Amino acid sequence: MKDEIAGGNAMEQEATYRGTVYPWQCDHVGHMNIMWYVGKFDEANWNLFARLGLTPSYLRISGRGMAAVQQNIAYKRELLAGDIVEIRSHLLEIRDKSIRFRHDMTNAETGELAATCEITGVHMDRQFRKSAPFADCIREAALKHLAEPAEV
Repeated sequence: MKDEIAGGNAMEQEATYRGTVYPWQCDHVGHMNIMWYVGKFDEANWNLFARLGLTPSYLRISGRGMAAVQQNIAYKRELLAGDIVEIRSHLLEIRDKSIRFRHDMTNAETGELAATCEITGVHMDRQFRKSAPFADCIREAALKHLAEPAEV
């Protein structure tokens, strides 16, 4: 697997979500309703997590989970029925028990930025319902994908 592509890391270059805006996802104004932005960003979350080793299998076997504790969405341009949507994700920060990342949603045809979403998520122990440190292998994978690597 290539770690570097055209000056950015592989995660930044590969979409974490691609899909279409369907007519039933549009509201009375004619553009995609906000509930669907959240859903598409959520789907990108799981693709991003899998790239870091937080796969469904890992989460099931380890008894771990991820929980969003903060989510901020900025809407830039409307998306209409039939538009092709692409999301690219950028890991901004990894801490002992939390992760912060940003999704950029674009209209894949025009390249226009439609929305951004910054999320802070917490790694948790599902049995005790408390935050838990990331496994070393997850932290190591995440450090390789930081959008702006921390200075050593």
